[in-house]
Amino acid sequence: MKVAVLDIKGKETGRKVELSDDVFAIEPNEHAIYLDVKQYLAHQRQGTHKAKERAEIAGSTRKIKKQKGTGTARAGSIKSPIFKGGGRVFGPRPKSYGQKLNKNVKRLARRSALSLKSREKELMVVEDFNIDTPKTKDFVQILKSLGLEDKKSLIVLGGMNNNVYLSSRNLKRSEVITNSELSTYKILNAKSLVLVESAVEEIQSNLSK
Repeated sequence: MKVAVLDIKGKETGRKVELSDDVFAIEPNEHAIYLDVKQYLAHQRQGTHKAKERAEIAGSTRKIKKQKGTGTARAGSIKSPIFKGGGRVFGPRPKSYGQKLNKNVKRLARRSALSLKSREKELMVVEDFNIDTPKTKDFVQILKSLGLEDKKSLIVLGGMNNNVYLSSRNLKRSEVITNSELSTYKILNAKSLVLVESAVEEIQSNLSK
């Protein structure tokens, strides 16, 4: 499958890039996509929640009233969960929400997501570009030229470009990443996927193994 390469003004350069059918034109596997997105979102959870149990509460350990003769239930410690300020029963503890996923399933999920973008005509290839100095204004102009100013977009670079990254980070609807940071969630979370020409070969080589 061949796709026209655009310049940053949104015009065709006259060149085309070959997109591998094994990466950009497979039958999407919805279950693999589900598993990969589920793992990605699970890994965003810090798992640092914690509540104090009765052994961790600061307070006296004396018996607060005599065992018998009060006409009420027995009570041994002010730190008991039944009293205000006492410990919590079965409260949350720090834990990891990380999930394991076979690398072949993750690769299949990313190929499926890329194929979906390709099939829905939400993917474009742009020639490599640079911004001389970090300016959001210059980056916004590029988005306008590509018709992406009102769309949630993901731009994938072949390698780290600090000026392009700094120019884009103030924008809520646009994200710039390198090809090594590409994930199924990020692909599907964007309305338009923009691949810089140098990133295409790297993505195909990583996902066609």
